Amino acid sequence: MNGDEQLLRGRVYGHDHDDPHPCALPHRTYAALTGGPLDGLLLDITGWRADEIDGGVALQTELGRFPGGRALYDARPGETRGPGPGVACRLYHSGDTP
Repeated sequence: MNGDEQLLRGRVYGHDHDDPHPCALPHRTYAALTGGPLDGLLLDITGWRADEIDGGVALQTELGRFPGGRALYDARPGETRGPGPGVACRLYHSGDTP
């Protein structure tokens, strides 16, 4: 695991490493990002509807195949989700886009 990957592990997407609260908060609901350039990060999905989660996300990152592009993460059909708070589901890397 390189230095960038270690900085990201357990942190919430969109929070800087020097943010006073870069990690998960107990009253929020998260999806764990699995694989790809954002592996190990949590995505705050508090308040998201099931169809929003199932539709997947395109997250901007400098760490992907296209710096400044987006890493694509999708839910797997049939995979269960917890009710939250905490980590309720996983989203899996499915590719990168400029």
